[in-house]
Amino acid sequence: MKVVTFNIRCDYGQDGENNFCFRKPLILEKLRRERPDLICFQEVLPHVAAWLKEELADYYVIGCGRSETLEDEQMTVAYRKDRLNLIQMETFWLSDTPNVPGSRYPRQSICPRTAAEALFEDLSDKTVFRLINTHLDHEFPEARAQGLSQILQKLSQSRLFPDAPTVITGDMNAEPDSPEMSALQTAPYQNVTAGTGVTYHGYGCGDPPCAIDYILTRGFTCESVEKWTDCQDGVYLSDHYPVCAHIHPAKL
Repeated sequence: MKVVTFNIRCDYGQDGENNFCFRKPLILEKLRRERPDLICFQEVLPHVAAWLKEELADYYVIGCGRSETLEDEQMTVAYRKDRLNLIQMETFWLSDTPNVPGSRYPRQSICPRTAAEALFEDLSDKTVFRLINTHLDHEFPEARAQGLSQILQKLSQSRLFPDAPTVITGDMNAEPDSPEMSALQTAPYQNVTAGTGVTYHGYGCGDPPCAIDYILTRGFTCESVEKWTDCQDGVYLSDHYPVCAHIHPAKL
């Protein structure tokens, strides 16, 4: 199964030659060529979600916005219609009140943060697996640590197929050796994107490049990982490099 984490970059027309309207053809060409089974997007605005639903005809596209009115950026999951069957899906807020839309931690940026959790059946081999796609806070390390711990705790309390292999994807806004990522040191998850190098590049300018995009797995074996560095005439897929992992359930 090919799984991709892809921060598609919020589209406010702020990126000049890398505005979303110029990146669209490159994104579609790449996805149609690679045919991933599962694409986990971050920073998807409502009009971009509508565009994904229209263009990705071979996929179901699910997710909702992070604001109180379910607008704004969303954790969008696209999955192949012919490969995966959705059993259950939930969006929850990274906060002390996860079932309150738009809620945040006391010490956090103005942006609410969410996680999209989905339980899938892989129709190719009838296995069941769980996915969480997220985007941690960009300002406060404390909020990132709380968000990651909340996700790990929720996974540990799963009732339906509690032992299902699990994938966590997303933009964590933190390097692997950051203190806020320390919860992973004792968690049973493998960072299959370790060693892929820089994932946020800012179109080659702006903030310092860093490795902040992750695919974490439990109960899977990773065959290969590839960073999508495509660029045509100065136009990139995004200000992040999407990362694609080829994984399969580990044999017991």
